[in-house]
Amino acid sequence: MGVFKYSLVDFFFTCVGLLFLLFDIVLDVLTAVSFYQEKAYVCLGILLLFLVGSSVLVQIFSWLWYSYEDFKRETKVERCLSQSQLKLLHVLQLGIYFRHAGVVETSVCSSTDIADHESLAVYLSHDLSLLRLIETFSESAPQFVLMFTIILQRGQLDPLTVLKAVVSATAIAVNVTMYHRALHSFLPEEKKQQLLSSAVYFLWNLFLISSRLTALALFASVLPCFIFTHFICSWLLLFFFVWRSKTDFMDSPGGEWLYRATVGLIWYFDWFNVVEGRTRYRTLLYHAYILVDVLLLCSLWCWKMSTAPPYFVIPQLYAMITAVSVVSVYILGILLKIVYYKCYHPNLAKDELKGGPTGQGPMRSSGDVLDGDVVIDGDSVPQTIILMEDTGFRSMPSSPAPSVQRCNKRMRKLAENFYS
Repeated sequence: MGVFKYSLVDFFFTCVGLLFLLFDIVLDVLTAVSFYQEKAYVCLGILLLFLVGSSVLVQIFSWLWYSYEDFKRETKVERCLSQSQLKLLHVLQLGIYFRHAGVVETSVCSSTDIADHESLAVYLSHDLSLLRLIETFSESAPQFVLMFTIILQRGQLDPLTVLKAVVSATAIAVNVTMYHRALHSFLPEEKKQQLLSSAVYFLWNLFLISSRLTALALFASVLPCFIFTHFICSWLLLFFFVWRSKTDFMDSPGGEWLYRATVGLIWYFDWFNVVEGRTRYRTLLYHAYILVDVLLLCSLWCWKMSTAPPYFVIPQLYAMITAVSVVSVYILGILLKIVYYKCYHPNLAKDELKGGPTGQGPMRSSGDVLDGDVVIDGDSVPQTIILMEDTGFRSMPSSPAPSVQRCNKRMRKLAENFYS
């Protein structure tokens, strides 16, 4: 098994993600106050639904992952709280900030004591990137649709609304990049992807997600009541296909159903691999469905703006150009995704990835020495007894401090799905 390394780039993305998280909270408060002062109670209610629903969902996943590990806490930040205090922290919706603090602590310590903290920093950052990905598609993506819809309906650029939309879009970009880097960390050194492959990965995600969100915002701006019906019907269909995929990600039945429901939510905005093996036909079916949906949403918006514009008039030609552009961007994203998988994506068996098979506990590489081992001729041997040629057995001194390579089985499972 290879050694997991926590680089300065990973630390940078962690810090940037935390800054955007805190800045986003400030903007959420300001936006909510603005909606209240404008008596835009419907927008305020929808915004609060996104904020509260996403936060509760993320805290539940965080708590479940702690419970699956018997509430084992390895950082000083985590150990300063009892289990009941940790539970209270999640009830108060502060669990993700607690995890951020743990990652920052181990990241700083890894710069001075790599053997003890670097693999732990990677392990914790993997859980954090998953939580941020869930938050991306349960809060940032819906918020972007809401803000863009408001801009379209009002026909003017309110600074706060525009800033909130920009921050939501940036949060999506940062969190998707963090998730890709987390998957990338499981590749062996000889299979490491170059910067160009990451750029192509980022671009096709950017085109697909931006086109999807724009189509939803266009539709919601002219038929706001039907967007909820569209979401419920689409989510039920996508949730059915997730269930049919027979996912096995969480360690409890209830957690698995929650995960499947969450994947259905993510699929409403973007594709997400949930099973290992070849998923070419599933991916093609998904993108064909979303492409038809984007085309339908844009066509309805174009028709509505041409026949009975609800707020302001757009020339029919401009409306058609806008609709065609949104659909074209989605098709361009699909083409870039094909280029990525044809030219840059490594297909690996699960045993070729770092970390060993999923479901195992802390791992170590072939050269690691654990507490209670000694090294003889380059091999690690338990220190308790060593067979001697003529004199029987003799005790050996204890080895140095352990160097355990932790492997996050949740992220490794997703890496198996992505690279298989």
